[in-house]
Amino acid sequence: MEMAVNRSGSLGTPGAMRPGLKQSLRAVIDVSEQWLAPALDFGIRLLLASVFFNSGLTKIASWSTTLALFDGEYMVPFLSPEVAAWLGTGAELFFPVLLVLGLGARFAAIGLFVLNAVAVISYPDLSEAGLKDHQYWGLLLLVVALHGPGRLSLDRLIRGKWLG
Repeated sequence: MEMAVNRSGSLGTPGAMRPGLKQSLRAVIDVSEQWLAPALDFGIRLLLASVFFNSGLTKIASWSTTLALFDGEYMVPFLSPEVAAWLGTGAELFFPVLLVLGLGARFAAIGLFVLNAVAVISYPDLSEAGLKDHQYWGLLLLVVALHGPGRLSLDRLIRGKWLG
């Protein structure tokens, strides 16, 4: 093994850290794990919930327009336009609430991921910018589905009470 001379002039292994630097890095990592990561997890859930919930609110604001869109514009496979409108709107209003609360968040994220994929498939006139938005939302939904809702969630609180 090759030896390196550190600042004090003594020999040490390459890449060896000073104790003060190691403690500082550990403190930064601890703050990140304790506060920044949970805040980011919550922020992702809030962003996604906002996008989908607002879309659902838009649909119920003018139900006749929504039904017309599902009848003429959106080509949802295997469902009648009315059933697709009810299911899509219901999902856009229900799953975001679960995401914000962090209750059944993985289930909600998977539900919204499927809804997002169906939206991309069933709307042939989606612009390039719209497609990028759906890809971005899909990726973030996969983060929640695979990573979980994080520490700031009812899922974590419930799991902590039941599993100790």
